[in-house]
Amino acid sequence: MLDIAEELHRWVEQGRDFAVATVVAVGGSAPRRPGAALAVDADGTAIGSVSGGCVEGAVYDLCQQALDDGESVLERFGYSDDDAFAVGLTCGGVIDILVTPVRAGDPVRTVIAAALEAAAKGQAAALARIVSGPGELVGRALLVRAEDPSGHGGFGAHPELDRTVAAEACAFLGAGRTGTLEIGEEGSRCGAPLTVLVESSVPPPRMIVFGAIDFASALVRVGTFLGYRVTVCDARPVFATEARFPEADEIVVEWPHKYLERTEVDARTVLCVLTHDAKFDVPLLRLALRLPVAYVGAMGSRRTHLDRNERLREVGVTELELARLRSPIGLDLGARTPEETALSIAAEIVAARRGGSGVSLTGAHTPIHHDGASAPAGRIGSVA
Repeated sequence: MLDIAEELHRWVEQGRDFAVATVVAVGGSAPRRPGAALAVDADGTAIGSVSGGCVEGAVYDLCQQALDDGESVLERFGYSDDDAFAVGLTCGGVIDILVTPVRAGDPVRTVIAAALEAAAKGQAAALARIVSGPGELVGRALLVRAEDPSGHGGFGAHPELDRTVAAEACAFLGAGRTGTLEIGEEGSRCGAPLTVLVESSVPPPRMIVFGAIDFASALVRVGTFLGYRVTVCDARPVFATEARFPEADEIVVEWPHKYLERTEVDARTVLCVLTHDAKFDVPLLRLALRLPVAYVGAMGSRRTHLDRNERLREVGVTELELARLRSPIGLDLGARTPEETALSIAAEIVAARRGGSGVSLTGAHTPIHHDGASAPAGRIGSVA
């Protein structure tokens, strides 16, 4: 539910009762990933989505029922061709959905409200909820934050269960993952099994664009659209200006490699080198290819690429490190304009993160949706 945290946080502040349906698990080509949510308040207002439209009506009814009876429920939706009017996923997938009422006076409301507030503020937090197990435990929640790894709230069962789930949730949070875990009712790997959904809310990942050129301006817009926190860095103050990059979150006037040495990056960070000038590229890429980031791409012709690789070898970059470099940057879309080129680069970043092939889906026998690494947009990491 943390993917719609800002709206739900407003509902909490307004004192609204609501029920939230969250995708717990998927199979086949289901359109939304674990953590995707649809919420319905007592007035019937709905926000979010769990299926892209296939089963929204049925889930809406489940939310209204949960608001009325105060009971959490786990429901499975799959493909059905026996009855043209049956509720099911037309794409052929299967999704499990947990519906939880969040009403005034419910113990779970305090925990969920704290999770929504943290996610709405862009803070790192993980919300763990029991999905299946004894009926009295389903829907109960525990919140873990980076500054409070012991957890807030709890399941009201065995104390060891809270401790074990808090530790597991911390691991999910550290990786920016959302997914499920199986655990015993007393916190061990034995005993009555429970399924726990852990949703991670993490600050937006970073995109750092080196080179304040026209192509960079288009890439900033696309990166922002994809949910990245975008920084533009260039050593030339006449080009690196707010007027030229109004949608950038940050503009840095500094030699690119010097900035990269001092700034924070992580395993979700993408680095796009658009300078295609050896005096900038070589020291920058020498450092970038040794950092634990998600993506390093560099612009330039194939001739520039070959020359740049030789220069990088001369300064000690290994063949293994060079293999990480996406150059020439982007997928082969036949792009010419800055906007088309930005789309090409963004497509390669998404394919690299999700494990996509980059080929046309027409005639291909590859999955449409991949279980790749986490989605950046805003908050929730998906199932890897």
